[in-house]
Amino acid sequence: MDDQQFRQLLQYLGFSWRGYRKVRKGVIKRIRRHMHQLGCQNIATYLYKLEKSHGARAECERLMTVSISRFFRDRKLWQILQMEILPGLIETHRQKIFVWSAGCASGEEVYSLKILWDALKESIPHLQELEITATDLNPVYLERGMAGVYPSSSLKEVPEQFRSAYFHTKKSMELYEIKPSLKKGIIWQTQHLLSGPPGSLFHLIFLRNNLLTYYQDGFKKPAFSKVINQLSASGFLIIGSHERLPFERTDLVPYGSLSYVFKKRGG
Repeated sequence: MDDQQFRQLLQYLGFSWRGYRKVRKGVIKRIRRHMHQLGCQNIATYLYKLEKSHGARAECERLMTVSISRFFRDRKLWQILQMEILPGLIETHRQKIFVWSAGCASGEEVYSLKILWDALKESIPHLQELEITATDLNPVYLERGMAGVYPSSSLKEVPEQFRSAYFHTKKSMELYEIKPSLKKGIIWQTQHLLSGPPGSLFHLIFLRNNLLTYYQDGFKKPAFSKVINQLSASGFLIIGSHERLPFERTDLVPYGSLSYVFKKRGG
């Protein structure tokens, strides 16, 4: 499969060349193996197989998923979450706080939030319950998230006080396991971002480096609208630091100095 054939596949699936350009080599290798398993010698035969077989298409879309993540990615964001956004949500919503991590990959983002939440217990007594719905199209990533075991490279931005408090090393010093208590209150769920959001209203939604990066406008715009409809009034939306909203929404207001954090009007 060359780049031209890969572009054909992207067009068929509704994906963006711009989004996949830098990560395409690894994705193409996986797709080549899938083509070989299905006995497809060329892209035309492969696309025909995807059209006729729901299972083949689902597997292809799973193979197209990209997992590039680490704990506390975009450090400034997590500082603002710790100092401003989370304390504000805690003050405003006295009951349970609901969060959706959309396209959660292997759970680094999910556990980063759990670490911050647990650390807030030192300064905020009687902290309410936090429930995180963590969704991804790829069940392999979700299994990794549920296991909570990560290579040292994923922890390179974790502050030392958090590393010692919330991780312990496995037999190999290259692997770290998350503190078991942090696994509570997380709902791991296989979900396609184009199929509609899970659950009801969320106070905080992470939509980072997935829908807005990898899909064409015709697909991501309606899906994005569904996501925002599940964001509560005065709730927060966080997208990737290099992403932009697919269209202007008057109910989303930029928050602070970060161009990728938004607060929903109302409430």
